[in-house]
Amino acid sequence: MKWAEGIDKLGIFLYLAISLFAIANIYSVDEGLGTKQFIFFGISLVVGLVIFTMRTKFFENFAGIFFILGVLSLAGLHVFGTEILGQKNWYKFGGFTMQPVEFAKIGTALMLANYVSGPDFNLKMRKSQLTVLAIIGVPALVVLSIPDVGSLLVFTAFAIALYREGLNGWLFIVGFVLAAVFLLSIAFNPLYITGVLVGLVLIFILFNYQKIHWSVPTIVTIVGSLGILAGISFGTPKIMEKLPKHQRERIEVLYKGEKAFRDTSGYNLLYSKTAIGSGGFWGKGYKQGSVTQGKFVPEQETDYIFCTVGEEWGFFGSFLLVLFYAIYIGRIFYLAETQKNTFNRVFGYCFAGILLMHFSINLGMVMGLFPTVGIPLPYFSYGGSSFLAFSIMTAIFFKLNYADKNSLV
Repeated sequence: MKWAEGIDKLGIFLYLAISLFAIANIYSVDEGLGTKQFIFFGISLVVGLVIFTMRTKFFENFAGIFFILGVLSLAGLHVFGTEILGQKNWYKFGGFTMQPVEFAKIGTALMLANYVSGPDFNLKMRKSQLTVLAIIGVPALVVLSIPDVGSLLVFTAFAIALYREGLNGWLFIVGFVLAAVFLLSIAFNPLYITGVLVGLVLIFILFNYQKIHWSVPTIVTIVGSLGILAGISFGTPKIMEKLPKHQRERIEVLYKGEKAFRDTSGYNLLYSKTAIGSGGFWGKGYKQGSVTQGKFVPEQETDYIFCTVGEEWGFFGSFLLVLFYAIYIGRIFYLAETQKNTFNRVFGYCFAGILLMHFSINLGMVMGLFPTVGIPLPYFSYGGSSFLAFSIMTAIFFKLNYADKNSLV
């Protein structure tokens, strides 16, 4: 059929396969919620079909409006938000709830794509750098003020799209070093960390003394960089002291193990690992997981849904799910790179980056490699806001890709 040319069948298949498998797993945890998720799935299909009938320029032309609405919806949480599980991240309308940050990500991605594809964009110019920083930073700061640390981390995914458009790769290295110093300073004495840093810098200077162009700016840069790293190292313990008890424990679990906090912040992780480990290679079978059916993991249908897969479908089922995600995210990156239109490409990279960040953090969280920060697994965790938002991004990108493949330009 000629009308179907340009529709990415592999991407659509993976979206449907992951979504339907998710519904089955949510149904295993709670039949009522599984039924609701199936309804969300049906609504998302209708919304997706509507998006496919729209002109592609609509998303580009109205990107600014979507961005402003996203920021305003986040700011409104301070006044009209409802607190659920200790966080004021939701609007409540009767029996329905809505998490605006999921939709604010769409607005930010569209706005970033709109600006980067404009004629005045040049990432080497200070104006473009500041504008890009404002597009990402404004909603990120509002998210931080809520506070929603998990969603704040997801906003760093937009750096992937900017890297494709010319962002200096050294910024990623700098970010990695700063994060590493912060994490190491939790476990080790700041004096020890600072001493190691000074030693490494001195060794580097010793072996590269002749190659370094010595000047006042160079010396200031070296000393200033060491000062910043030392400040992070000595400031980390003070930051940890000021964090709420449950947030501090979630980080300390990574160093002391979940058994040290088995009655508090380590409880979910302890039973999550127990569920995954008990599944063996083939799993215990659908609705046969003792941890899942015994409701030992709180909110298992949302952030910790992957442990249901591990227990009931085993290593084999978990591997297939991870493989499907890897192919799907890789496919989005590939299609984004093949776009003729810059707006399409940037939005595609933003979309794939958000998926990658959610996927990596959620799996790391469930397996004890990352603190619990409330990040849903895309298409898989229960929740209408999350599922609908990811489905809207999916439909927008596949519509853009469809138009791109049928373009004569």
